[in-house]
Amino acid sequence: MRHLYAALLICCGLIISSFAFGQAKDSSLNHVTVADCVQYALKHQPLIQQSLIDEDITEREIQTRLSEWYPQVGLAYNLQHNFQLPTAYVSGSYVAEGTYNSSNIGFAGTQNIFNQDLLLASRTANDVRKAAKQNTASNKINITVNVSKAFFDVLLTKEQVAVLDTDIVRLERSRKDAYDQYEGGVVDKTDYKRADISLNNTKAQQKQERAQVTAKFAYLKQLMGYPENDSLVLQYDTAQLENDALIDTSQLVTYDNRIEYQQLQTQQRLLQANLKYYKWSFLPTLSAYGNYNLGYLNNEFSGLYNAEFPNSNIGLNLSLPIFQGTKRIQQVREAELQLTRLDWDFTSLKDNINTQYQQALAEYKGNLADYEALKQNVQWANEVYNVIDFQYRSGVKTYLDVIIAESDLRTAQLNYYTALYQLLQSKLDVQKALGTVQY
Repeated sequence: MRHLYAALLICCGLIISSFAFGQAKDSSLNHVTVADCVQYALKHQPLIQQSLIDEDITEREIQTRLSEWYPQVGLAYNLQHNFQLPTAYVSGSYVAEGTYNSSNIGFAGTQNIFNQDLLLASRTANDVRKAAKQNTASNKINITVNVSKAFFDVLLTKEQVAVLDTDIVRLERSRKDAYDQYEGGVVDKTDYKRADISLNNTKAQQKQERAQVTAKFAYLKQLMGYPENDSLVLQYDTAQLENDALIDTSQLVTYDNRIEYQQLQTQQRLLQANLKYYKWSFLPTLSAYGNYNLGYLNNEFSGLYNAEFPNSNIGLNLSLPIFQGTKRIQQVREAELQLTRLDWDFTSLKDNINTQYQQALAEYKGNLADYEALKQNVQWANEVYNVIDFQYRSGVKTYLDVIIAESDLRTAQLNYYTALYQLLQSKLDVQKALGTVQY
């Protein structure tokens, strides 16, 4: 027995340890790509979890309505004691009738055969489910786009900090060289003072960008549903990101790919079912019923259940409203008008989709042109800086030329990374407009 207890304790310990390890592993992510961040968000973002719960709630509501197609069986029990018996007038005289004690046990069952409410529930069940799933899909698309943009925004700011870090190293080296030349009497103090000014400005900019990194990390964690105090280390490959930024700009819009269009199609089917529902109101409601009762009568309570008097019956209930003013006619007309109005929603959505795509495509093409030009600028600015820095050390160029070249290089690098990540973000807008966002 002691060995059994020991084995159970070991098993429990292993289960708890594995659970704790899984929790720790899930709560801290290292070297995650944009795809990893998106997948984490789809599992932990509160909005997505609420959407999934809404799907379950919708399914329960559907099953609740459909359950009325099954037989509805009930039990009723009654126990009654009369202090005074009821009086009846029989053959010219008043007589007391009945017993002082009575009881009844009744079983009743009904079965719907034709009911417009249940027909509507049956015919719309799949579309109602689909509407809930489409709402979840819409939220997932938005989360995917927003998390990806936030991921790229963090990377952009981190790259800007890295550029400024490198620039500070260059400026400190240049400042030292300028100060050494000043001490050697080669130049006056304006050179190293200019170096101090540039260095301080760059450090101030670096401090601002570092603060932005913290703020943008917090926003990314919020979108992901990631614990605020846990570390999050991003992994990326600039060369791979450059390849991923490209997209076929000759694609045409397919409305069926957009989740908003799919939602309208589902809504249209539901409105069509609603129209049929109101037309069915001209038809009767039909149900079957059956009852089985056990009656008990006795003047003495102790002998009430000594004898039973059963009775039973079955039947049909048919209900047909004959005249309700013009209520049913007006309901049918209202349902038809709702469908007509929805047609205009389709027209409006198509216009919006086309506009969104053209705007997103124009922005993408503009960012692509900027990216290609600025990528070349980085190479040229680096070459110019190296030449002028060498010429300055050789006494050919002034320190002002070095400062200008260094500023051009820093600006080119910052603009390049800004263009790259703006290109990646605008690609997401194009994909969203086309309805091709993958999650």
